[in-house]
Amino acid sequence: MVLACLSPNGVDTYEFAQQPDRLLVATQKGVVQVERKPDAQQWSVAGTNLADLHISSLMREPVHGWLFAGVHGRGLYRSKDDGTSWQPAMNGLAHEHVFSLSLIRKGSDVELYAGTEPAHLYRSADNGETWQELAALQAVPGRENWNFPPPPHIAHVKHVARDPRDPRKLYVCVEQGALLVSDDAGASFREIHFQNETYKLNKDVHRVVFNPHDPDEIYVPGGDGISRSCDGGRTWEHLTTPEMRLAYPDQFYIPEAAGGDLFAVGGGTPPNMWRQTGNARTAVVISKDRGQTWQQVRGGLPEEIAGNFEAATMMTWPGGFGFFTGSTDGEIYASFDQGQSWALIAENVGAVSKCVHARNIEMGRAAVRQEARKAAQKDAQSKHN
Repeated sequence: MVLACLSPNGVDTYEFAQQPDRLLVATQKGVVQVERKPDAQQWSVAGTNLADLHISSLMREPVHGWLFAGVHGRGLYRSKDDGTSWQPAMNGLAHEHVFSLSLIRKGSDVELYAGTEPAHLYRSADNGETWQELAALQAVPGRENWNFPPPPHIAHVKHVARDPRDPRKLYVCVEQGALLVSDDAGASFREIHFQNETYKLNKDVHRVVFNPHDPDEIYVPGGDGISRSCDGGRTWEHLTTPEMRLAYPDQFYIPEAAGGDLFAVGGGTPPNMWRQTGNARTAVVISKDRGQTWQQVRGGLPEEIAGNFEAATMMTWPGGFGFFTGSTDGEIYASFDQGQSWALIAENVGAVSKCVHARNIEMGRAAVRQEARKAAQKDAQSKHN
């Protein structure tokens, strides 16, 4: 079987020789396995591992095919048998919430990165046998001001990326706090000031994405929308407009085979609104003109999805590409035709949530129900009088 992973903060792009037929999903109830039966289009839930643990991130490394799972409050687990069994992989890790996982290919070798909450960064050059902290992250000026709005108000490392032209140049996203770059493989870091006076400066950075056709073109989606640099990070512009449909973009893709099309996934309103409305109004959007205009992707996706798409994965294979998405309501959607049509392949698998977002949405729904009950009682009392 061809295996892909879907998680809020793990590796979110995979290259395959053919379409995947097995998916591991990071949920608040564990790692859920969803499989497609041979010679069928129907998918079904095949089981759960690391049950009842909140999985923040998943990653499959490409050399040995081993799997890694970052777990809220329980550290890091590794599987050498396609997710059937898992063992702790904490040798050198000093923090128990592995929030994000990333990897960088170096020829036939691979480097693994684990970002934690609080914001520390670790690297492994031996496939997770041992980990070493990149201590220079703690020396960044302004480190003491990093903060994440929801309780416990502790910032985390959200994403790590490498400049495709320079293996020593690393980008690190701290949510919330800074977009950092290292020119010396993590021996030192400096902050990139990618925002300007045209929008709120909360330094909420979600990930760094390079245009595969032009590495000087860099995109940074975050809590304030999407920023772009066309000169290797020297100057930046803000792309997001009200017409984009996304107020809280997270996952972002530039498929190499799509001729420059941009795909973005995220909430239609920011998370602080979810606590009031219980509706993230999540969506997938596409731009065919390098981010100047955007259209909502439909093709089987509901016009409005109340749970937020906290996770997405782009999968590519010879001659095609597609996507998986997962929501805080435990719904898994898939597209195997370049995002043109989508199908619900699993539901009720457990909330896919990067932090307290699933809880925020449920709080909002409870508040809406309470207000509806009060209004009904008031109406009934008025009629009685």
